[in-house]
Amino acid sequence: MSIRVMLVDDQVLLRTGFRMVLAAQPDMDVVAEAGDGAEALEVLRGTDVDVVLMDVRMPRMDGVEATRRICGQEGAPKVLILTTFDLDEYAFSALKVGASGFMLKDVPPAELLGAIRAVHSGDAVVAPSTTRRLLDRFTPMLPSAVGEPSSAELDRLTGREREVMLLVAQGLSNGEIAARLVLSEATVKTHVGRILTKLGLRDRVQVVVLAYESGLVRAGGGGAQ
Repeated sequence: MSIRVMLVDDQVLLRTGFRMVLAAQPDMDVVAEAGDGAEALEVLRGTDVDVVLMDVRMPRMDGVEATRRICGQEGAPKVLILTTFDLDEYAFSALKVGASGFMLKDVPPAELLGAIRAVHSGDAVVAPSTTRRLLDRFTPMLPSAVGEPSSAELDRLTGREREVMLLVAQGLSNGEIAARLVLSEATVKTHVGRILTKLGLRDRVQVVVLAYESGLVRAGGGGAQ
C-alpha cells in the first residue's frame, strides 16, 4: 500500500512543489493538504493519513501545537517537521511533543523521500546528526520536563537494551549498532522494539529525546558517566 501523506504549510507554492515530488513516487500518495495547524486537525478527522509533513511557523495554529494534538491521539499518523532553520527552537519543541523527526525545507528531494519512508517505518531517526545537534543546543536551556523518566523507569531495561538505547541516542543506525555490538541487525531491531515498548515511546526520535532528558546522554552526544 502507498504511504498516505498530508501536507501542512501556509505557503501554497511549497505545498505544490512537495506534492509534485511525492506524486512521482509509486509508493506515496498525497491524500490531504492544509494551510495551518487548525485546518490540519479538521481535515484529519475525516482522512486516513500515515505521515504528516508539518510546517512549524503558521497562522492560527502553529505546527508545534498541531503536532501535540495529533500525537496525543490513539493511532495518530507520524509527523515529520519541515523547518527553514537547522537549529530551530520550534523544531525542538515539536520533537518533545511527539514529532518523529524534522527536515530542512531545502532538503534534496531524495532525502525528503527517504525521510518520509523512514518515519513511516519507524526504523530510523531522521537526520540523526542534525537532531542530535538540535538537542545539544536546546536541552541544557530548558527545565526538566514534567514526568521526566526516573532511574527506576530506565532500570526496566536490560544492560544490553541500555547499550542499544545509548547508541540510538548518539544517532547510530541499526546497521551501525549491530557492527558496534557484534549483533545482527534483526537482533538490534528487536532490542529497539523492546525499548520502545518498555518505556512507552512512539519511535526512535523519542528515544533520543528521553535519553537527553534522563541524563543518559549529555549535551555533546556522549554517554553520562
